[in-house]
Amino acid sequence: MNDEIMNSRETAVEGKEYDEAQIQILEGLEAVRKRPGMYIGTTSSRGLHHLVHEIVDNAVDEALAGFCTHIKVSILPGDVIRVEDDGRGIPTGTHPKTGTSTVEVVYTILHAGGKFGGGGYKVSGGLHGVGASVVNALSEWLEVVVCHDGKNLMMQRFERGVPSYPLKKIGERRETGTQVTFKPDPLMFEDTVFDYDTLKSLLREAAFLTAGLRITLTDLRDPDDIQTDSFHYEGGVASFVEYLNTNKTVVHDKVIFISGTRDDASAEIAMQYNETYNENILSFANNVRTTEGGMHETGFKTALTRVINDYGKKKNIIKGDDKVLTGDDVREGLSAVISVKLKEPQFEGQTKTKLGNSEIRTLVDSLVQEKLSSFLEENPAVGKAILEKSVAASRAREAARKAKEATRRKSALDSASLPGKLADCQDRNPENTEIYIVEGDSAGGSAKQGRDRKYQAILPLWGKMLNVEKARADRIYGNDKLAPIITALGAGIGAEFDVEKVRYHKVIIMADADVDGSHIRCLLLTFFFRFMRPLIEAGYVYLAQPPLYKIQKGKLPPRYAYDEKGMQDIIRELGGVSEDSIQRYKGLGEMNPEQLWETTMDPANRTILKVEMADAAAADEAFTLLMGDMVAPRKEYIEKHAKYVQNLDI
Repeated sequence: MNDEIMNSRETAVEGKEYDEAQIQILEGLEAVRKRPGMYIGTTSSRGLHHLVHEIVDNAVDEALAGFCTHIKVSILPGDVIRVEDDGRGIPTGTHPKTGTSTVEVVYTILHAGGKFGGGGYKVSGGLHGVGASVVNALSEWLEVVVCHDGKNLMMQRFERGVPSYPLKKIGERRETGTQVTFKPDPLMFEDTVFDYDTLKSLLREAAFLTAGLRITLTDLRDPDDIQTDSFHYEGGVASFVEYLNTNKTVVHDKVIFISGTRDDASAEIAMQYNETYNENILSFANNVRTTEGGMHETGFKTALTRVINDYGKKKNIIKGDDKVLTGDDVREGLSAVISVKLKEPQFEGQTKTKLGNSEIRTLVDSLVQEKLSSFLEENPAVGKAILEKSVAASRAREAARKAKEATRRKSALDSASLPGKLADCQDRNPENTEIYIVEGDSAGGSAKQGRDRKYQAILPLWGKMLNVEKARADRIYGNDKLAPIITALGAGIGAEFDVEKVRYHKVIIMADADVDGSHIRCLLLTFFFRFMRPLIEAGYVYLAQPPLYKIQKGKLPPRYAYDEKGMQDIIRELGGVSEDSIQRYKGLGEMNPEQLWETTMDPANRTILKVEMADAAAADEAFTLLMGDMVAPRKEYIEKHAKYVQNLDI
């Protein structure tokens, strides 16, 4: 077994010994249970679903190696996960170095696997060899059933990473494959309930990236409402781009597909422009999403800008070096998927968010340069449409620059002149401060009086702001509702946005608990997603949860409820109340400063929801559907989900 020695320097504290006894030696998988965040990033819902990702990745690796055609994922009662594949099956013989079964080695020893150049896999996402063992360590129990030799069906069970018994034969079977069943440990995770839609998105993505592979997801938790989805795409990444452009008007019908191989690396790129003003580029290395990009994404962007400029000059539409299109210009309205496969990927950390292989940049750059140039020459109508889109973006960018300068001259965006309605806080350390973006002047007035001015800033907004899903940046700089937000946060917007300059690390949207308030929240979230996305990715955006009801009986202190059920529970606790003892808040302005502080702003009592973005592609799809130009898909969505609406304000 591998031992990890946790040796950390500690600040000397009076009365605290620091000697040999303080050096901990963590046996086997204890290191994972001691510091789970080091291996899966977080123990929130995102980390929980990452466990499924790790096991599915192992099955996908079998598909990449050409030995697996179908992966079945099931959510069993009790939020137990089962992943089954028809690959070669984990080897079941005795491992020469440990004297235990190879199955036990894979599931109990960190950095053990067939992906370190031993010939088991040509390419693999499971580079570090810790996926299976980490899932085992963070599970209350895990069972593996394997058929490797096409004859013996073998099984082993583990409890919190420790084998319950050695690998044993439980029957015979001709078909090879591996089945992994596990229950996440509630001692390790904040919540152990799996979200079907999150897993659906994860598995759809894996199927897109492995052309021909079928992945089936089934939810068996409720026998009266069994859900199932199957994903199978022969078109691979081209089908992925078509999916990304669902509910968007495309600029050209044909998806541009580019592929090529060099040495031990290969690349597949699919791209298609749409009439929105937003880019949506997803990059992958060995089927692992590289959310922070890397060399493959850099190579694509650099070559794309060069190719479009060269084509524009050749067609005499772009004249002179001072009239070149920027990267932002040529990527406006672009949906693209970049998928590279390489033998020895260099990821940053186990969460694998950025690819560092410099050779892959050269490969992608040369492929895009050669094949996109040829495509544009052979498809002049498509080339013209893309060029016109990029030139229009360039003109809008110039208009945005002029609008920005004009607005700054009026001091609306001058960092030295904060918005007039902003009631700033005293503390200047962003880590300690929070800003409430409040709907309405009356609610803003109550918030200003009720706040703790040491660390809470208040920015009142009046009326609904611009729907940025349908607007370019030049319209945003001149918008009187959005400009104060940009100035107050102090970090710019769009490509210029720098999350390190944000003046508050909690940006809390506080709107009425009605239809108009919900719309304002959607408009603000659309703005943050499209023009300040790192703000969401950093975990700085929150939604305040003001109460819906105030219940008071006699001279007892008032009680507050945030939904109908909560109100009924309080009424029962109080032994019943008269109707005039219940007040339903229609808006934040109905609360006095003390009530607003007590219910919605006091960190000791309030409930605020952090806005998280586990899947950028799903978020892009949602904002396009709900806030975009196409009415029919939005109507269909509303009709489909109308029955789930709660607290409807009519």
